[in-house]
Amino acid sequence: MSVSKEDVKHIAKLSKLYLSEDELEKYTKDLSSIVDFANELSSIHVDGVKPTAHILDIKNVFRKDERQKSYDREEILKNAPLKEAGCINVPKVVE
Repeated sequence: MSVSKEDVKHIAKLSKLYLSEDELEKYTKDLSSIVDFANELSSIHVDGVKPTAHILDIKNVFRKDERQKSYDREEILKNAPLKEAGCINVPKVVE
C-alpha cells in the first residue's frame, strides 16, 4: 500500500497543518516508506515465538510497607514565606 498526496493532504487538513508542495512531496515519500516498512514487518514468521511484554526479565521488587519517621514539620515550615495552621499558605490561583 502506498500513501498518496491526497492522503497526506487529508492528514494535514485533519491536523490543521499547512504544507507547501515540497513538504507534501517529502511527507508523501516518508509516510510511504513507513507504511512499506510496517508491511514488511507483517511478513515475518513468528510461529512458535512466545509473546513477551518486555525484552528483559523484569520483576517488581516489593519492600515491606513500614512506618518511618518523616521530616519535622516546623523544620519544613521555617523556610515558607507564609504559613497557616501548620501548612504552607499560597495565593489563590484558580477562581
